[in-house]
Amino acid sequence: MHLGLTPWRSDHTAQALIEQAIFAEQLGYESFWLPENHFIDTAIPDPLMLLACVAGATTRLKLATASYLLPLRHPLHAAAQVAALDQLSGGRVILGVGRGVATNMLKAFNVEPKNKRQYFEQNLGLMIKAWSGANVATNDADSPETKVFLHPLPVQIPHPDIWVAAFGPKALAQAGRLGLPYFASPLETLDDLIKNFALHSEACESAGQMIPPIRPIMRRVFVSEDNASIRALRKQLNTDDQRSQWRAQHAKLDDWMLIGNKAFVRQKTDEYQQRLGITHLVITPLQQIAQDEQTESLNLVAEALS
Repeated sequence: MHLGLTPWRSDHTAQALIEQAIFAEQLGYESFWLPENHFIDTAIPDPLMLLACVAGATTRLKLATASYLLPLRHPLHAAAQVAALDQLSGGRVILGVGRGVATNMLKAFNVEPKNKRQYFEQNLGLMIKAWSGANVATNDADSPETKVFLHPLPVQIPHPDIWVAAFGPKALAQAGRLGLPYFASPLETLDDLIKNFALHSEACESAGQMIPPIRPIMRRVFVSEDNASIRALRKQLNTDDQRSQWRAQHAKLDDWMLIGNKAFVRQKTDEYQQRLGITHLVITPLQQIAQDEQTESLNLVAEALS
């Protein structure tokens, strides 16, 4: 099973990300994931730019976006940036793509929320066409067509792997219709994931698409061999969950997090593989954890699951 990792420090400077990526590669993690978010203190508005910094400091680690927001960008500009990163890294890009959720963010970029799925699909289609080396010029009735080709093209042929971050039936249906892997967020319970993968598979089959063999999920994970630390963390998280009406109604801690010793986390991961057929697990560390405990947890995760 492919094991990936998101940053665990709130410092998103290039140097901090480089240090974390080097550490991840040394432990045997296979991919390093950056989300895209805007207008918050810990924003990552351009994950590709930061991953370019990571590319020069690593050799094997896949460079991945957890959700590169396509409706916010001109598709040819986005296609060129992705291709440039794939060239820079020697073909190590995984492109997780999304539409965006926050209404205020979408409107700030002049995107009407009701149109986000349409823009997402149109933009992705043009990006894939550009990566194929096809002419992407726009016909103009007042002048002859000018041939336009993207350069450079990605190292990976026909393009880097594309995973669709999807949350909700409409997004799952769109991902399935496009025949692209559904990239599950860390918010869904195991039961949610079972239903979502079934909906995605049905959408693929209805559209005449092959069901993708890649089945990736994200999960919040903490591993420790100190039973007292595990009990204290679980108590804290359960208390926090009781303050969340949604969590109190829909989930127990073990339904959406992996918190325990190596044997427990290995057992739960085996369950995910058996019930969901997951091929990729992207670890999202808990932000409540002290730096030294976080580092030790990531070591233990690698030992347990690599």
